[in-house]
Amino acid sequence: MPTQEPARPQPTASLDARYSSALRPRPGAENATATEWAEAQRHLEAAEIFWVSTVRRDGRLHVTPVIAAWHDGVLYFSTGPGEQKARNLAHHAHCALTTGGNSLTEGLDLVVEGRAERVADPAVTEEAIAAYEAKYGSHITSPEGTFHGIGDALRTGDAVLFAVAPDTAYGFGRDNGVYTHTRWAF
Repeated sequence: MPTQEPARPQPTASLDARYSSALRPRPGAENATATEWAEAQRHLEAAEIFWVSTVRRDGRLHVTPVIAAWHDGVLYFSTGPGEQKARNLAHHAHCALTTGGNSLTEGLDLVVEGRAERVADPAVTEEAIAAYEAKYGSHITSPEGTFHGIGDALRTGDAVLFAVAPDTAYGFGRDNGVYTHTRWAF
């Protein structure tokens, strides 16, 4: 049974003047507004691939694709305990997860910044596994699935689970020539 945690406060949203069409007027862009957090959450829930950016000990960046599940205001992702991202996060927990599309004229790209905390609580691990299974379906639940066995690997420690609660998030929206840059502060 999922644990009930207190609801996280809703972030404040602001439109960034440097990039948004409403603040750098173009014909037809006068009505650009900040993207609602609920819309961003829908995109986080639906996105299949995220890119996690971590920092190596020598300061160089490491960027790699991962699957992730948005659950109760937190992004969960996993990795092998010896993989580069796990080693990076062991010494520097700050990271960013990004997702979005490749269209110049439509879509919403998202960046979630926060601290990746290693999950040790078995109940939270089970909630994250359930969120993965609900989101990715047969990719996780079918023996032929790409990520089949991830739940057992998380339970046994053969994979480690990280939780990133956003400190700040950014949304870069495109809608037929109207560009917005929303910042959400938590």
